[in-house]
Amino acid sequence: MRFCDSVFVDSLSENTRRGLRQKVRRGEYPSVAPTGYINDVRTKTVVQDKKKAKILKQAFGLYAKGNATLGDISDFLAQHGILSRGGKRIHKDRITFILKNPFYYGHFRYTGEIHEGKHEPIIAKKLFDHVQEVLTQRGKPRKKAKNEPKAFCGLFSCGECGMMITAEVQKGHTYYRCTKKSKTINCTQPYVREEELDKQLSALIQKVSLPQDWAEELLKMAEEDGKESAQSCAAFVQESLEKTKNINIQIQRLMDVYLEQDIEREEYRKRKAKFMSEKKSLEEKIITLEQKQNGWLEPFREWINTAQNAPKIARDEALFPKKALAKEIFGSNLQLAEKVARVGAPESSKNPENSPQNQWAALRAALQSVGKIPKSQILVGVRGFEPRTFTMST
Repeated sequence: MRFCDSVFVDSLSENTRRGLRQKVRRGEYPSVAPTGYINDVRTKTVVQDKKKAKILKQAFGLYAKGNATLGDISDFLAQHGILSRGGKRIHKDRITFILKNPFYYGHFRYTGEIHEGKHEPIIAKKLFDHVQEVLTQRGKPRKKAKNEPKAFCGLFSCGECGMMITAEVQKGHTYYRCTKKSKTINCTQPYVREEELDKQLSALIQKVSLPQDWAEELLKMAEEDGKESAQSCAAFVQESLEKTKNINIQIQRLMDVYLEQDIEREEYRKRKAKFMSEKKSLEEKIITLEQKQNGWLEPFREWINTAQNAPKIARDEALFPKKALAKEIFGSNLQLAEKVARVGAPESSKNPENSPQNQWAALRAALQSVGKIPKSQILVGVRGFEPRTFTMST
């Protein structure tokens, strides 16, 4: 009798495991739904908890900005009614688990293996990847954040010793000076008042403004490029579809190799997870490109408008918008020497990553070419008027 009971239990256990494997193959998560989802007992599927899903999406977005800690995310969730099963704030370790869970972008992990789910994602894979980058960075030793109490701090470097410019208040006025932290140069640079520095920075910005006739010509060229980019986009989408098909083939081959016992289970899981991640990223990129083939046109128009209005921003009394525009235009090339603000030598010769290789750099180069070469050659010959983020590779 005991033997029969044992056989029955073993058979029931095997049937249960077989049923779970079948659910997994169909893309159905065979376990308790994670935070933000609920198990629908009627359909035996996992569906979004609409209220919590919205909060979870906001939490991912908040952490992706890089300013929030795990504790901040726990507090944020608690403030919106998302607590642990015991009614307490979710522990930081659990927050990490949530932020690393692929379930939220449409995949799920079961027995250590990544599978493609049929449930509705809460976030995009791109946002999930941003969160993983922040988590990785947070795992490294953190540097103390620099305080920039005054408008132009962090914008200029010293033209004599190369150190950064700081600020201090004396008799009701703000003065900027070199930090004089160089260990090799005895810097002799004097102070300069904020009002004078503001005046000089405004003059530099006004020199980098887009002429009206240039703006009209660039917009015309952009419209034509938009038509060409639509064709390029279609070709890129087709290429991505082919890559997706190839990934599916590689996943199937990997499974065949695993079933033949030619690779270890852990290696199989690792390689499959990599393929699944690549596939999801490609699928989202295809959707984005199909929806926004010419999505760069509007931001480009906005940049042209900003470039035309640069003199107005320079004349305005608001200092922080002026600093933001100056940083965008000149990058880290602004220097202060003998109380005079100037544009130093491009950092590209020292470190290409610090040089603003964008539409502003192209505009500056083009304006410097005025009178030397024809305008038609300036607009066509200088690369970079279009923002870098509008390329197909992003």
